[in-house]
Amino acid sequence: MSEQPEIVIVGAGFGGLFAAQALRNKPVDVVLIDRNNFHTFTPLLYQVATCALDPSEITKPVRSIFRKSRNIKFLLGEVTDVSLSENRITVQAAGSSHPIEYDYLILSGGSESNYFGNQQIEAFSFDLKSLGDAVDLRNHALRQFERAVWTEDPEEQESLLTFVVVGGGPTGIETAGALYELYNHVLDREFSGGELKARVVLVEMLDHLLRGYPSGLRQSARKQLEGLGVEVRLGTPVAEVEAGKVTLGDGTVIPTHTLVWSAGVRGTKLANLLGVDLTRANLVPVQPTLQLADFPNAYCVGDMCYLEDEHGDPYPQTIPPAQQQARLAAANIMAELNGQPLDTFRFHDRGSMATIGRSRAVAWIYKRIGMSGFLAWIAWLFLHLISLVGFRNRLNVFVNWIWNYLTYDRSVRLILEKSENKQQTE
Repeated sequence: MSEQPEIVIVGAGFGGLFAAQALRNKPVDVVLIDRNNFHTFTPLLYQVATCALDPSEITKPVRSIFRKSRNIKFLLGEVTDVSLSENRITVQAAGSSHPIEYDYLILSGGSESNYFGNQQIEAFSFDLKSLGDAVDLRNHALRQFERAVWTEDPEEQESLLTFVVVGGGPTGIETAGALYELYNHVLDREFSGGELKARVVLVEMLDHLLRGYPSGLRQSARKQLEGLGVEVRLGTPVAEVEAGKVTLGDGTVIPTHTLVWSAGVRGTKLANLLGVDLTRANLVPVQPTLQLADFPNAYCVGDMCYLEDEHGDPYPQTIPPAQQQARLAAANIMAELNGQPLDTFRFHDRGSMATIGRSRAVAWIYKRIGMSGFLAWIAWLFLHLISLVGFRNRLNVFVNWIWNYLTYDRSVRLILEKSENKQQTE
């Protein structure tokens, strides 16, 4: 057994991954735990859902990432209990429970969709928080076209090919734009000689898109969406959802079998295991050093932690804060081990961007430079390409994007069915 301090990291998302990378080859033993054996580049989940990319192109096996890191060990399992006072977690894996003790703990459990207590929306909607979500949405969406071919009722056909996306943030507008392009520039050539046309409706409760962006970029995003063909409904919430239709707050009824929910996130259920007071969105409050108030050897980073900036505003639940928080948590642990003072979190905001479709995007670089249209789209492509984990993924995605741009073709149009005849052996 090593006598080095044991650091347990829960979650192999961006926070957990960057924390582990920051501790690579340091004089500590790191155990990284996740219920998936791969890391997912979540900003491109919507491209998997809309047939632009294969799931393997936005994922990387965790063991492969840390293959040459002798002090980092990956374990596949799900954390079912956390005892902060006893420095121990419990992991469910291989059909049994396994206690793991730690000297330091970094929690990076991520987030899940926030339905704000509306069970109807949760029951009838799709979200895009995991690779499985993306594949489920892809299967469902492709089936709608297949079903529409067999439908002679024009109203039923219209409802099958109407897709409602709720949420005017980057995920919402990117998904709406990609859905429209898939259905009206790719699939329309393959079904009934172009007679089938899809309708995509983007619904946002606020009176503008892209909260946090300057007014000019908000208006540009809406203009580009509507120029593409997406219907944009602002200033109205979703009031009711049931099989076959969505009712908006103004009474508008949209016949549809597809609702994509991207209107908010909350901390995952991991936060409920900690026994600490949480925020309303199930987030874990942390100190500026990212430590839990009463447990200084426990850190929380990324989407599941709550920390306010100097203006009293919470940091956004996006990838850049998660990456920077992860590095700081790792640095503070090493600083404490070396008897040095801990640093506090300062977010270096390099800006935001969102793509809307082919040659359409908005970008706000360093919160000073605004771009829209083709130039912003090129910037978005470049940033996401270099951010992917693994050279092979970057090359495959680049080739696919070039092919899609030149041909409007999306080759990953597969409907994958689960086998119901296979006997479970686990």
